[in-house]
Amino acid sequence: QVQLVESGGGLVQAGGSLKLSCAASGRTFSSYAMGWFRQAPGKEREFVATINWSGGYTSYAVSVKGRFTISRDNAKNTVYLQMNSLKPEDTAVYYCAAHRVISSWSQDYDYWGQGTQVTVSS
Repeated sequence: QVQLVESGGGLVQAGGSLKLSCAASGRTFSSYAMGWFRQAPGKEREFVATINWSGGYTSYAVSVKGRFTISRDNAKNTVYLQMNSLKPEDTAVYYCAAHRVISSWSQDYDYWGQGTQVTVSS
């Protein structure tokens, strides 16, 4: 069982930056791949980024590649999402999730956090 708690969301102007954190409970965090997803009002949840158990492999959605960076600290049981050059279309609730293997499909993920709101003003 893995419990996930996101933090770091907020209101930021376009062009600004935010860093999201996702703290995981349990001693098996380092055995899980982690993902970030987002859901805007009226839209389906979409993939943002994913990272494998060691942090040695990452993958990004085309819409965020070059602006967002996913990373993890297994000693702190935490995964991060550094978001730079934010755009109004990045506004959404951001969720972190855990799965045994790396994936960009939300249906694959077993554990989810409650989400944190990111709002980017123009």
